Amino acid sequence: MKRTVIDTGGTNRPVHLYEPADFAAAHRAGNLAARTLDFITAHVREGISTAELDRLIDTFMRDHGGVPATLGYKGYPASSCISINEVVNHGIPSEKRRLREGDTLNIDVTVILDGWYGDTSRMFHVGSKIPVKRALLTERTFESMWAGINAVRPGATMGDIGAAIQAVAEENRKGRSFSVVRDFVGHGVGREFHEPPEVRHYGKPGQGLVLEPGMIFTIEPMINAGTWQVRILDDGWTTVTKDREPSAQFEHMLGVTEEGYEIFTLSPAGFDKPPYGVP
Repeated sequence: MKRTVIDTGGTNRPVHLYEPADFAAAHRAGNLAARTLDFITAHVREGISTAELDRLIDTFMRDHGGVPATLGYKGYPASSCISINEVVNHGIPSEKRRLREGDTLNIDVTVILDGWYGDTSRMFHVGSKIPVKRALLTERTFESMWAGINAVRPGATMGDIGAAIQAVAEENRKGRSFSVVRDFVGHGVGREFHEPPEVRHYGKPGQGLVLEPGMIFTIEPMINAGTWQVRILDDGWTTVTKDREPSAQFEHMLGVTEEGYEIFTLSPAGFDKPPYGVP
């Protein structure tokens, strides 16, 4: 019987406390997800369709023993989510949408490997002529994610994570600050795609679920250049910023250890944030 605690700060459902052997399995799944993003990096270039990127992602996962978790999940039609510019998340790959110079995009992949889920996403830039606002938003979102990750340790709370992310995102630097999306959160992940706990990317220190060794979850802040408010398009998936200002997101999957945390989705190639230096 797995050990559990109740997600008192969010879902009020049991949160699994995984064992060290489980961490090893989660690491293998997370590593394949990270390698999938490493692989696709060289293909993110002007003129390619997002549908072609999705096919390449699907093939890479399957060639390495995995299965794309998103394909068919609650009716989702693709093997990845590709969210460009003002799209916050769940962007559906399309034959019609081709990447253009100056685009910024998030590619989000989840792989199933030996019954375990690995979930991660990164930002990508198309070309070298990236608008200043989008470039700064990418940088700040990356910083926000890491602020949240670095708050993870036994005895800390989910509120500590959210507060750390929110403080970095909303900090006014030279007259520019950003906002944290409230409508979507990080989540537990392991033997299921989505499980407790709920990981909000905003909050107050000391509030919410107390972290314990064995918890596995994602930290995946969505940060907007304008308002935090969003809306879902008629396809039922694609979420855009309400004011059509750009959005950005990074995501890692990690586990709480006795000492702090272990990240399962670090890039083996060192591709942490754009530009990645790939021709």
